Amino acid sequence: MLLKECKNCRAVIKVEKDCECGCGFTCCGEKMQNVIPNSSDGAKEKHIPNYKVIGDKMEITVDHVMEADHYIAWVSLEKDNIEIVHHLNKEKEEIIFPYIKGATLYSFCNKHGLWERTVD
Repeated sequence: MLLKECKNCRAVIKVEKDCECGCGFTCCGEKMQNVIPNSSDGAKEKHIPNYKVIGDKMEITVDHVMEADHYIAWVSLEKDNIEIVHHLNKEKEEIIFPYIKGATLYSFCNKHGLWERTVD
């Protein structure tokens, strides 16, 4: 997953295919920066998605606060050509994804960025 973020207004875009000319994406008059998973100063244990396998499904949780100004915005699962995204409404919700061994789970905190975990 490739995300880019504006360091000024914190806008985030998902990039399906980056440009090859090197011009990059801009926002607020500046080039947007790549978002690197698990690289912010946030506490890892509060941001990385957890999963519990239940038959052919997974129950996904993130041990994070869900406050008006600090929350997990979405959680997703990616594997090959499969992508499932669950947008959160700033409250704890049940998140169920299919169990896909080797998939990557992502969570996005509005303050601490992108976090990932591989499904065993």
